[in-house]
Amino acid sequence: MAAVFRQLFVDFFSTIIFLAVYAASGNILIATGVAIAGGIGQFTVALIRRQALETMTMASLALVIVLGGATLLTNDPRFVLIKPSIAHFAIGAIMLKRGWMLRYSPPKVRDLIPRLAILAGYAWAALMFALGLGTIAVALTGDIRLWAIYVSVIAVGAKVLAFAIQYVVFRVVITRKLRAAAATPSSA
Repeated sequence: MAAVFRQLFVDFFSTIIFLAVYAASGNILIATGVAIAGGIGQFTVALIRRQALETMTMASLALVIVLGGATLLTNDPRFVLIKPSIAHFAIGAIMLKRGWMLRYSPPKVRDLIPRLAILAGYAWAALMFALGLGTIAVALTGDIRLWAIYVSVIAVGAKVLAFAIQYVVFRVVITRKLRAAAATPSSA
């Protein structure tokens, strides 16, 4: 689990820097410039260490440079604010692959409820697309405080809630299946 959070931190490093600097300074241009510098720094450190960069990390760097550059050139924060939506759309598209979730599921899920896990995978894709659209809608308002709340509280909270619901549903369905199988006399 720690590896997952580490990878998310790496993938969203520039967004995290942007939020922190904006919260401290209240200046969109400074926050954008520091986020771009942070992304380039992250890339440079990886090159120096000869670490392979994941596709998502490279895409995130490209987006922060392009969209951050557009924000700096136009003085319009909406460009940099839509960046997380692109990540949500990309992840949602990956999640449209049938059965992607089975790879990450425990054996009981794969053995007892594979169809439910496949449906849950599609539900996750829908959630990612919805969060991406929500990010764009909030970004278009230009209200950076609202955007910061949406990205850091609403989007994260929706994912945590979805995970909790999925866990409970999977556990209940698996428990019922195991009890039903134990109650059925086996034919010998």
